[in-house]
Amino acid sequence: MKIDLSFSKPSKTACDLAIFLVGEDGVYPAHAEFIGDEDLIEKAAELAGFDAKDGGSFSFVAPKSAPFGKVIVVGAGSAGDNAENTWLNLGGKTLSKVGSSEKVHIFSDAGKEGQDPELLSEFALGMTLRAYDFDEYKTVTKKKGAEKTHKIKMMASNYLAIKKAFNSRQAIADGVVLARRLVNEPANTLGPVEFAAEAKALEELGIKTEILTEKQMTKLGMHALLGVALGSERPPRLAIMTWNGGKKSEDPIAFVGKGVVFDTGGISLKPGGGMEDMKGDMGGAAAVIGLMKALAGRKAKANVVGILGLVENMPDGKAQRPGDIVTSMSGQTIEIINTDAEGRLVLCDALYYCNERFKPKFMINLATLTGAVLVALGQEHAGLFSNDDELSEQITEAGLKTRERVWRLPIDKAYDKMIDSRFADMKNTGGRFAGSITAAQFLHRFVGETPWAHLDVAGTAMNSPKTDISATWASGFGVRLLNELVAKNYES
Repeated sequence: MKIDLSFSKPSKTACDLAIFLVGEDGVYPAHAEFIGDEDLIEKAAELAGFDAKDGGSFSFVAPKSAPFGKVIVVGAGSAGDNAENTWLNLGGKTLSKVGSSEKVHIFSDAGKEGQDPELLSEFALGMTLRAYDFDEYKTVTKKKGAEKTHKIKMMASNYLAIKKAFNSRQAIADGVVLARRLVNEPANTLGPVEFAAEAKALEELGIKTEILTEKQMTKLGMHALLGVALGSERPPRLAIMTWNGGKKSEDPIAFVGKGVVFDTGGISLKPGGGMEDMKGDMGGAAAVIGLMKALAGRKAKANVVGILGLVENMPDGKAQRPGDIVTSMSGQTIEIINTDAEGRLVLCDALYYCNERFKPKFMINLATLTGAVLVALGQEHAGLFSNDDELSEQITEAGLKTRERVWRLPIDKAYDKMIDSRFADMKNTGGRFAGSITAAQFLHRFVGETPWAHLDVAGTAMNSPKTDISATWASGFGVRLLNELVAKNYES
């Protein structure tokens, strides 16, 4: 759905649909008189058994004297401890009720919630996120009216304050939409080179982007990452994005994303059923590039590094084999047990490079790394692994605030023996048991003493359940979570 969102003071102007928001306190809109009968909403609400605290809605055809064709009354529901999230979801729910109406006015001067610019800007963010759909490749089956732009005007007496508060949230929406689009994009159009070009395009926002080629990575000794790409005709890339919005003297914070644009499993070939979903195996890199766009778009006062390890994992005569031994950039050697445990090979070199070059305050990597995390947590939480309690707590709190939730799982020396190798320093998989943990244990060997967290987003970044604010296969998980982490804890 395409929407053109604007803000203005309340006015009795013609539209196809008027939406009146009713806050948790049940106070009806101050501009209900625009309908022509001030008591009509309350009368209709009584007949419909409407209760704003339940988050319900009801609709009716406007009187002939009203400038509206149809009226919908929407209850905010009970905000609980996280009113912003309630209003975010309310925005998504409300947009889903717009239908074919092209001109929509939303009136929100109702009670204290309906006058809070922060809550109403969250409402606008919810609408913006819900509006995103991925139909670029549909022709015959494209939804009727998909090209239509719905002009939506939020009307409130403090509309200028709402508009100002929404500016930074628009940047967040842009970052989420970028992440979703990249995850949804088919692998035949989005290879490592094309993904790197997406990172380069962010320079228009003030981000400095460097793209390392296969030759440059070979010189650096990134043979773990390069080994994954051996079977593909498409060359690998390492994209390095830097945003300098903080004090020059401050060390940066860093985010690293797994960008396997398509994962066949390599020689350890995956089963054919469901392999098409592996176009989304770059969900971690998508989240990092989306986060960088959001931070730059809202001019975040922080120094931030984003690194994307971009490869394709294909079977070929040149592909690496189970039993091969590769040397990582760190100098540590890795026995390849299963070529489908490739994401950690990409990340280990990217993490080590990031740490050595930028000396960050912390590193957080995101990756659709293991199916095992789906077995453990389903699609409701991302797996969190960390060597730092404070960083873990900050990520967890940010997840509760944004409802992009994480659950901490252990890393412990006791698991190390599961990835010790007879022939090299380590092997790239520890077998069936504790699969997500041993993957994190592997990454832990490449971060040194730097505070670090690993987010396994295999269950949350792609093929994700539909929600009030996400109606597509790709969720953009991680962008809002990490933006909240930065905004609350790391901006000067």
